Amino acid sequence: MIHIAIFASGSGSNAENLIRYFANHPRVRINLVLSNSPAAFVLERAKNLRVPSLVFSKTDFYGSDTVLKQLQEYRIDRLVLAGFLWLIPENLLAAFPKRIINIHPALLPKYGGRGMYGMHVHRAVVAAAETETGITIHSVDAEYDRGEVIFQARCAVQSGDTPETVAAKVHELEYKYFPEVVEKWTE
Repeated sequence: MIHIAIFASGSGSNAENLIRYFANHPRVRINLVLSNSPAAFVLERAKNLRVPSLVFSKTDFYGSDTVLKQLQEYRIDRLVLAGFLWLIPENLLAAFPKRIINIHPALLPKYGGRGMYGMHVHRAVVAAAETETGITIHSVDAEYDRGEVIFQARCAVQSGDTPETVAAKVHELEYKYFPEVVEKWTE
């Protein structure tokens, strides 16, 4: 059995989608949801779906092995970032080499890096008059959005699209493809 922990900072719709997808999976289980924000709605989603959750501070994450020890207690094999906004520290990168992935709401390398998340990305895509956007699922390394691309899916951006309509298109891609890609990644 592959045990996954999901890191999320916000609403957690992708986390919920993953938890539901793997609820009765024969070889993959979501064992834990972690967040750097005690107000993140992802924690409520995890509670409602009966998945344990933990909140950690910046000191816990960057200044100690607290988070790593929690992951070890839950026998976590792989980490999935689903709307998690902090750079992963070296101790977790070393403990989970090539076993951490992230989903990004754009076609990397475009619109990636520090500060490029959620609606910031969609506003930038519309402002640049892009004709397409999409999602990128990539491995995680010591830099924001620079890891090896595992999967991309695209959608059209029409001339009348707003950041909100682009976000809706991108969310559809996330919900459709993220669980399938995570499943293949665990094989």
